[in-house]
Amino acid sequence: MNEGVSDLLRVEDLRVGIGSQGTRVDVVNGVSFRIPKGKTVALVGESGSGKSIIAQTIMGILPDVAEVTGGSIKFYDPLNGDEPVDIVSLPRDGRQMRQLRGGRISIIFQEPMTSLSPVHTVGNQIDEALYLHRDVTKGECRELTEQMLELVGFPDPSRAYDMYSMELSGGLRQRAMIAMALVCNPALLIADEPTTALDVTVQAQVLAVLKDVQRKLDMSLLLITHDLGVVANMADEILVLYHGAIMEAGTLEDIFHNPTHPYLKALLAAVPKLDMEPGEKLVALREVTQPLPESFKEKAQQRSYSKDDNILTVRNLSKSFESKKGSMLVSSEADRVIAVDNVSFKVRYGECFGLVGESGCGKTSISKLIMRAITPSGGSILFNDGKGEIDLAALHARQLFDVRRKIQMVFQDPFSSLSPRSTVLNILSEPLEIHGEGNRQWRAERARELMSMVGLSPTFLNRYPHSFSGGQRQRIGIARALALDPDLLICDEPVSALDVSVQAQILNLLIRLQKELNLTSIFISHNLAVVNYVADRVAVMRRGRIVEIAPGRVLFQNPVHPYTLSLLQSIPTTDLACPLALGHADILSSSASEKWDERFIPEGPGAEMQMLEVGEDHYVLVRPNCDTTRLVA
Repeated sequence: MNEGVSDLLRVEDLRVGIGSQGTRVDVVNGVSFRIPKGKTVALVGESGSGKSIIAQTIMGILPDVAEVTGGSIKFYDPLNGDEPVDIVSLPRDGRQMRQLRGGRISIIFQEPMTSLSPVHTVGNQIDEALYLHRDVTKGECRELTEQMLELVGFPDPSRAYDMYSMELSGGLRQRAMIAMALVCNPALLIADEPTTALDVTVQAQVLAVLKDVQRKLDMSLLLITHDLGVVANMADEILVLYHGAIMEAGTLEDIFHNPTHPYLKALLAAVPKLDMEPGEKLVALREVTQPLPESFKEKAQQRSYSKDDNILTVRNLSKSFESKKGSMLVSSEADRVIAVDNVSFKVRYGECFGLVGESGCGKTSISKLIMRAITPSGGSILFNDGKGEIDLAALHARQLFDVRRKIQMVFQDPFSSLSPRSTVLNILSEPLEIHGEGNRQWRAERARELMSMVGLSPTFLNRYPHSFSGGQRQRIGIARALALDPDLLICDEPVSALDVSVQAQILNLLIRLQKELNLTSIFISHNLAVVNYVADRVAVMRRGRIVEIAPGRVLFQNPVHPYTLSLLQSIPTTDLACPLALGHADILSSSASEKWDERFIPEGPGAEMQMLEVGEDHYVLVRPNCDTTRLVA
């Protein structure tokens, strides 16, 4: 990339090392790049590639164990007549660095829940940035903060000012973080994985907010992400990072139309797409190919069933919760939230059943109801273990204990779902011990087999979770779920926290294990491209209801419900010819249903609706007794 007078930031031969007890590991090795004024530069790479370390170096917030060992970061601040300041040479806690940090250079972190204080209001936290960098009165401060909240899309800025982060949805929390970063009108905004934890529609809205604010403030953006679909819709220039070094750099068109480095080609091949052919496989950078242990093969052979039979039948399932009146998420008139609203579906033996929808639509509540982690408000959950149907909703105590071994779960977060105080051996042995399986020696051997099955060395059994990467931890979570030879595996967002290459590895592992173990699975996700890759049939949820259900290929090629269509339109892809409509993100908001055909709009929560068959094994939720002639294929 050519340097020019219009550059806002130039990083030249940057080197950063992390060391302790006399040893040092170089995590950034001779990185050079520029960020032009008013443009977006994307920094792409796997977890551990050094992306966040580079951002921390620019912000002057490196941890104490890290130090810059070479290079420079020159910031050409327009307010100082474009006179360059070398950030590397400034003391991290010095006055000049404090003025730059948050004032002229701001950052948005990945997880808004942990980045926002739970004991201060949203307004207090945004005000703090103004008090530190601007000479403003209390009244002026509130006015500027509310203006910024309005700019980033809060429906009621005055009300949001006095709210706490726990009262906001994930999308609104991230908008609050954006408002906090932008309130002092910085010249450069660093967005470190700003949409990783968000569903596709909220992600589209947040990206639209960033684009809009960038244009209005004439701001430069350094976007750090592993999502190549987001990069394709946001970036002007792209840097591909691997093990602290830049493998490839170029314009948006160069990177996506003419990739040259093998690592970049491998990253692109690991991205799931909606137009994948049947049987087409994602190419993971590091595939798991270990054969199945003999003991697991024997169990798989015992599972003989007809694929036309149902292992799970959910009928009229409902769940409601008490809510706090007047929150941002719930209308002040209501004191109960209907999380699951009269849901019915069937899961066939041996299939992968996908469940998709936005955050808060009821997906995870359904998984908890099936596991009986929570008790249904109504309906039945019929589980067929081969000996007859059991209504899980009616079971208690010991009955639940016995059946739970047949239904296991892989959780979303591989970091918090594993106990930091337990070794891997203890983690894998615990379910066996709880259910009285074998002696200590047998359980240890079982743990070794489980580790081999998910592609990890049995020599790692005495390690603790913190010594593993995110992908390795998720494989441990899968091994734990398979320890008791379950018949039904529920995967709740198992790859949402992983980068694309590790995501491909885990998805391929789950598909292979399901086939070889003769398992049935429910795969819950907000990523439709991922669900399209793994699922045989897919159900789309919205506001506690299933609005459409069909074989995956049918659903993605011929969606009938307008909400399904809006989800598909909000998926960022690497196809530069099909960009997201980021200038019109309001069409993806919750108010979009006001423009739908009235046949798809319920009269209210709990209102009667019916599932209409519009094709073979393809159903859509509509009002009863409405005109359906144009819906049926």
